[in-house]
Amino acid sequence: FKTCPGRVLCKLPCSGEKEVDLAVQSAKAAFKIWSQMSGMERCRVMLEAARIIREQRDEIATMETINNGKSIFEARVDIDISWQCLEYYAGLAGSLAGEHIQLPGGSFGYTRREPLGVCVGIGAWNYPFQIACWKSGPALACGNAMVFKPSPFTPISVVRLAEIFTEAGVPKGLFNVVQGGAATGQLLCQHPDVAKISFTGSVPTGMKIMEMAAKGIKPVTLELGGKSPLIIFSDADLENAVKGALMANFLTQGEVCCNGTRVFVERKILDTFTKEVVKRTQKIKIGDPLLEETRMGALINRPHLNRVQGFIKQAKEQGAEVLCGGDLYVPDDPKLKNGYYMRPCVLGNCKDDMTCVKEEIFGPVMAILPFDTEEEVVERANTTKFGLAGGVFTRDIQKAHRVVAALKAGMCFINNYNVSPVELPFGGYKSSGFGRENGRAAIEYYSQLKTVCVEMGDVESVF
Repeated sequence: FKTCPGRVLCKLPCSGEKEVDLAVQSAKAAFKIWSQMSGMERCRVMLEAARIIREQRDEIATMETINNGKSIFEARVDIDISWQCLEYYAGLAGSLAGEHIQLPGGSFGYTRREPLGVCVGIGAWNYPFQIACWKSGPALACGNAMVFKPSPFTPISVVRLAEIFTEAGVPKGLFNVVQGGAATGQLLCQHPDVAKISFTGSVPTGMKIMEMAAKGIKPVTLELGGKSPLIIFSDADLENAVKGALMANFLTQGEVCCNGTRVFVERKILDTFTKEVVKRTQKIKIGDPLLEETRMGALINRPHLNRVQGFIKQAKEQGAEVLCGGDLYVPDDPKLKNGYYMRPCVLGNCKDDMTCVKEEIFGPVMAILPFDTEEEVVERANTTKFGLAGGVFTRDIQKAHRVVAALKAGMCFINNYNVSPVELPFGGYKSSGFGRENGRAAIEYYSQLKTVCVEMGDVESVF
């Protein structure tokens, strides 16, 4: 493996109508076998897949770094989260059950938790392997099959996941991968044998998928964009708050949907906090993502880099001040000269009505905004069409819980940020989508309840 900045890694043919139908029919056949297996049988296969991923962690992480451009340090964390996800849902597979309800006269009812069938997963390019595990883990645990379409910008590592599932012993075709862009996604969403769609990506694409799913009355899980608030109160541990702000803005080159990019700082510590954030941001090591000391790699592609640069230019035109970064970065290594690198950016003098504060940039750009009171900052934090995440840094634990209770966001953090254990549900409010990934909550979105009513006496007829 080696990094190939600005060069084509490989070429994959897009899956057309024929290939999509073959993938769905193959998954449909595998579903008949998998859905009839006991939860414990599915558990053992999924544990084996988790074991293989764990053993091949470094190799898969290297593949993911080349696939995406993120640092190898981060990619290893992604792969760890991936095998932990499969382990978690393997543990739940054997415990899935309905309930028994006693009715009058000895009659009773019960519920069965049944799989949906062939589920479609459509992934994003920022966490290709991890998102595929987040979607396939609960889907397979519940007895479903899955056809997965990765982003055309990061098509490689999910193919390895399909191979691992096969090595682990899933029925042939249970987890299929198709490649392509919007046309392939449309074929998947409109296929009559698809039972459910789970999508991670942008709001406009999510709206289109929801519209297509509605025509087939298919349930959807949408994990869309965000413009999340990070609130720093003056009584916070400053060192911890600064680290939290960096974690909330610069992971994966800032290409993270739940990033806390609107950093609200209580005015009395604004200067101190800003100075320290700028100092730490300027020290972030940029460069070859396969080097151990690198903490920020390259953005996904040239058009996206240009888009992020355009947001920074517009921010300056609207009155924001670039406190550091925002410019293109050319590493010393000549092999990296064509890479899509930029210096992480901190913007000061920001106002709530600026484009850089309202719109999702999806790059390493932090906007700092001062506030004076708790009531004021909560109102401003919620003034957004998004509602994916939010964070609070304070030593006052009552205030912390009070503020997160008031935030209109699906994933909230207190004195940390961007921590997403697989045990906890993940998803958004408002335009950030609905449905949940991870935790027991995801089981609800990959299964359906059947109610059975059993009469132990004669039928009571009104006729």
